[in-house]
Amino acid sequence: MRSPGWIGEALTTAMLRYHVGTGRQEIACDGASFLLPHPSRTRQEECNLFAIAHGTPSLAVSPARKRPERASTRAPNGKTSESTPTRQSLKSAQTRGRLIEATIQCLVKVGYSGTTTPLVAVEAGLSRGAMLHHFENSATLIRATIVELHERRLRAFRRSSEITEHEPTTMVTAYWKQVQKPAFVAFQELAMAARTDADLAQIMRPLQVEYRERFNSEAIALFPEWQSAPEQFAQAMALSQTLIEGMATGLMTGALDEVMVPALLKMLEDKIRTLRPKG
Repeated sequence: MRSPGWIGEALTTAMLRYHVGTGRQEIACDGASFLLPHPSRTRQEECNLFAIAHGTPSLAVSPARKRPERASTRAPNGKTSESTPTRQSLKSAQTRGRLIEATIQCLVKVGYSGTTTPLVAVEAGLSRGAMLHHFENSATLIRATIVELHERRLRAFRRSSEITEHEPTTMVTAYWKQVQKPAFVAFQELAMAARTDADLAQIMRPLQVEYRERFNSEAIALFPEWQSAPEQFAQAMALSQTLIEGMATGLMTGALDEVMVPALLKMLEDKIRTLRPKG
């Protein structure tokens, strides 16, 4: 079959002559002829007529149809409906959440080396195909899990700062409760594995830098009473993190006797009070 470009070639080789009585040009080609230009026809219509007259109606160009515009409905908040989560997007987010939570549980139960995508799928109650639809490989799943663990730590930090009086005892107690949860154990598994796993380290390190920057910027805003002493505040935060997380790791490995926990937490509270600005 000839390509659509052949029409233009035929027009250039067709015999043109004036139609007697009208003064309009007549195209004659392979026994077919018609007049143009017609005052009521467009160029597209003339080309269509030529194609039909030449026995090739399939080459006729249909008038372009204007695609109907989608109605833009607005949600109560003023945003278009396209920005409103759909049932499918909500379902997808829930499935991703199940897979991330399953990954955390696997890290706690069998460690990083034992956490495989088939095991995560089983833990989540999903097929492996369904899991791969949301996370194409283990790297993307682990990355999403680290991001979620960081978000949980930040949310817990914000909640602990919502109390009116930022008393060291309350803050230290809240931090200690946080490191008793599975999310902390899962994070420690990833952190330790990244020491010798280059691929995991490549995923984790930039996320750690991002988390530290966000944590520091939020901490300054959430504790305005420390703004006059930024150096002491940084020391208090670093001491709290190092001691509390170290104690939690010591309990997991058996290096710390649980009976020592209250006394060590009390020592931390007292040290924070000496660092806190007066007045």
